[in-house]
Amino acid sequence: MSKALVEKFLQPAIKRGRIKLITASGESYDVGQPAQGYPEITLRLTDNKVAADILRDARLGAGEAYMDGRIVIEEGDIMELAKLLRMNASWEEGSDIMPPSFLNRLTESARFILTSFNKAASSRKNASHHYDIGNDLYKLMLDPDHMQYSCAYWPEGVDNLQDAQTAKLAHIASKLALEPGHKVLDIGCGWGGLAIYLARHYDVTVHAITLADEQLALAVERAEEAGVADRVTFELKDYRDLAAEGHKYDRIASIGMFEHVGRPQFETFFDCTRKLMTDDGVMLLHTMGRYGQPGHTDAFTLKYIFPGGYIPALSETLAASEKSRLMHTDIETLRLHYPPTIRAWYDNCIKHKDAIIEMMDERFYRMWMFYLAGGATVMETGSMCVYQIQYAMNRRTLPITRGYMAEEEARLQQPAQAPASAFFEQESEFSPAAGN
Repeated sequence: MSKALVEKFLQPAIKRGRIKLITASGESYDVGQPAQGYPEITLRLTDNKVAADILRDARLGAGEAYMDGRIVIEEGDIMELAKLLRMNASWEEGSDIMPPSFLNRLTESARFILTSFNKAASSRKNASHHYDIGNDLYKLMLDPDHMQYSCAYWPEGVDNLQDAQTAKLAHIASKLALEPGHKVLDIGCGWGGLAIYLARHYDVTVHAITLADEQLALAVERAEEAGVADRVTFELKDYRDLAAEGHKYDRIASIGMFEHVGRPQFETFFDCTRKLMTDDGVMLLHTMGRYGQPGHTDAFTLKYIFPGGYIPALSETLAASEKSRLMHTDIETLRLHYPPTIRAWYDNCIKHKDAIIEMMDERFYRMWMFYLAGGATVMETGSMCVYQIQYAMNRRTLPITRGYMAEEEARLQQPAQAPASAFFEQESEFSPAAGN
C-alpha cells in the first residue's frame, strides 16, 4: 500500500519541492524535485495501515494518522507539509490535492447533508464542540486585547497580529456607518471583541449573542474590565429566537459566524436578519468563502473541527440574501489577509506547546496544528478566501461612494481620536441629499 500511496498520490501531487517517505518496513521513496521556495519534507510512517487510510480518504486519513503519531515528520513540520501540497495544487492552476473517488464523493456528500441542517439544538451543540473547549486555550492563541477568532486585516505597515485585529475592527466599524444612539446587534459575538470595540468608540448600545457558554462568561468579564458593561449586553441566544421575539436593530454585524449556519439555513438566516433590522438598517457580514462553485465540508473538519459547518460560495450567499430582498451595497474580497492571521495563531500555539498539551493532550495539539496548517495554506493557494458583504434595507441609507469608509477607518486608527459624535455631526457626509 505504501507503493500505491507514492504512485497514486505523492507522485502526481508533488512536482516541485520534495518529499522523502520512509515506510514502517524501512523502504524509502523520494518524490519531486527541489525547487526554490518549495519545502523539503521527510515523513516516516509508523505502521502499514497509514497508506491505506490516506488512500481511502486523504484529509481524514492523513489527519487522524498525524493526530495519532502514526505519521512522524522528521524534516519540516505540518505547516510546511501542507504548504508543499497546496503549492503544487493551486486553485489558479485548476488543481486539487488527490480528488476523492466517486464513492468517496458520494459518502462525503451524504455525511455533509446529514450534518448541515443546524436546527437550534444542534447549532448550540456544534458551537459548544469548538468554542467551549476552554477559554484558556484561546487566550494562548489569539490576540490578547480583542481575542478575535476571525480573519485579521493587514494594511500596509501592519506587521503583528494585535494591530491587524485592531485594524480589522476599524475596517468593520467603518462599513457599519454608525451614528449616535444606534442599537447594534452582534450575531456570534465570540469573546466580545467587536461589541467592546464599538462601545468604546461610539455612542451606541450593543446586544451581542453567542451559543457558547464559556465565550459568554468571558465576554461579560471582559466588558466589565473595559468599562463598557453598561452599554453592552451579552446573551446566550440563537438568532432565530431573537428574530421571533420582534427585536429591531439599526445595525447588525456577523463576523465569522455564517460558516456555522449550514447551507439549509442560509435563507432562514437572511430572513431573520431582515426581520431584525430597522427600515434604515445596515448589516456587515464577514465570512469565509469559496472562490469557485459550491462544494461540501470535508470529513476531517466535520468530525473534529466544525461539525455542521460549511464555507459558502459567494453565489450561494448572494442567492440566499436576494430572496429576503436585502440589498448588497458593498462586497470586498480579502484574498490574502487570513494566511498571516492563521500563521500567527499557529506560531502562538508552537510558543505555548507545552501549556496546550498539559491543558488538553498531545493528540489534541497535533489535531489543532493540522487544522491550522490546512486553514492557512488553503487560504494561500487553495479555493478559500474571506468576504465582507455590506447589506442595506434601503438604497438611500448609505452614501453612494465609498469614501466615508476610508475616512472613518482613518479616524479610528488615529492615536488621539476625535469623539465619534464629532464625525457624525458632519451631516453632509452621510446625507443622501449631499450627493455623495
